[in-house]
Amino acid sequence: MYERLNGVVLRTISYNDKNSIVRVYTDSHGLLSFLLPQSNGKTARMRRALFQPLSLVEIESDIREIYRIREARCLVPLPSLHSHPVKNAVSLFITELLSHVIVEEEPNAPLFAYISSSVQLLDRLEKGIANFHICFLYNLGIFLGIEPDTSTYTRGSRFDMLNGVFTTSIPAHSHFLHPEESEALMTLSRMSFANMHLFRFNRDQRRRLLDLIIGYYRLHNSAVGEIRSLDILTALFA
Repeated sequence: MYERLNGVVLRTISYNDKNSIVRVYTDSHGLLSFLLPQSNGKTARMRRALFQPLSLVEIESDIREIYRIREARCLVPLPSLHSHPVKNAVSLFITELLSHVIVEEEPNAPLFAYISSSVQLLDRLEKGIANFHICFLYNLGIFLGIEPDTSTYTRGSRFDMLNGVFTTSIPAHSHFLHPEESEALMTLSRMSFANMHLFRFNRDQRRRLLDLIIGYYRLHNSAVGEIRSLDILTALFA
């Protein structure tokens, strides 16, 4: 039985001498694993080129524990995503983070649509690239069910990271942000892909914002470990 699936490529890992396994987040089946041949033949090389991080692909595959690809093609061309050095670094960071937080094998159409549209936007983007990953990560929380409840914010309040709310009292645990950083988090809530180029952060501010977001993700998802590509972004957007 063969199915056609639309997917976003997350990562490729070694499997054996003949195959790698590519992890793809699909529109209709959630996260799936596919065998990707490692031979030097023309077809195998072309297929591997399709499965770069964050590529949007259409796959025809049979249904097995590890899926075999019968046919694959580019779903949406992304001419600058992998050739532009800064966009490529951003895409690698986003791919690494998504590989940590997406573990479900159930379909999530809104999440797939958000990732797919964001990838296409990044490919077209001409300004605001330095803030793209910050905006993407903050809004990703909406689709993962961990969006901060900004309706609870009042000036001078603290953000309770465990419960996702702002509070005027000091929580009975250590996972909270002081008023200054809580206000910075509220600033992020006003950022969108349309206005992100208007936000100005220096290197230390941008790194601290990323640390806060990733720390928040870790509290709500124990699978989020070290993000190795984070230092590359910090160096790029100094």
